[in-house]
Amino acid sequence: MPAVSSSIRAGEKGESPVTVRVARFEIGQVVRHRVFPFRGVIFDVDPEFANTEEWWLAIPEHVRPRKDQPFYHLLAENAETTYVAYVSEQNLLPDDSGQPVSHPQVSELFCGIENGRYVRRPHPVN
Repeated sequence: MPAVSSSIRAGEKGESPVTVRVARFEIGQVVRHRVFPFRGVIFDVDPEFANTEEWWLAIPEHVRPRKDQPFYHLLAENAETTYVAYVSEQNLLPDDSGQPVSHPQVSELFCGIENGRYVRRPHPVN
């Protein structure tokens, strides 16, 4: 797994330095939520928060995540159902259970598992 890192590089032509973050988790990786009882496979990553302000404000302030971090789209599951989740990096941990994710859309986006990670289909099934 790549290490969490950030760096600052000088912009071109006198621009301000730019902070570059590297996502801690990768597409195809199985993760679990740090607090809530769900897990899932990552199918997309936003380098920073890219949902609606309404969605963000609906999260109780005392647990609201920072916007300046990667956010992950998961095919998620819990004991009762499957769904799509949008989760901040600070709230995810690697899932080392070795159990497959039973979300029905997994086979549309991924074609198998190699070295504990789901392998993306070259062309997702429509």
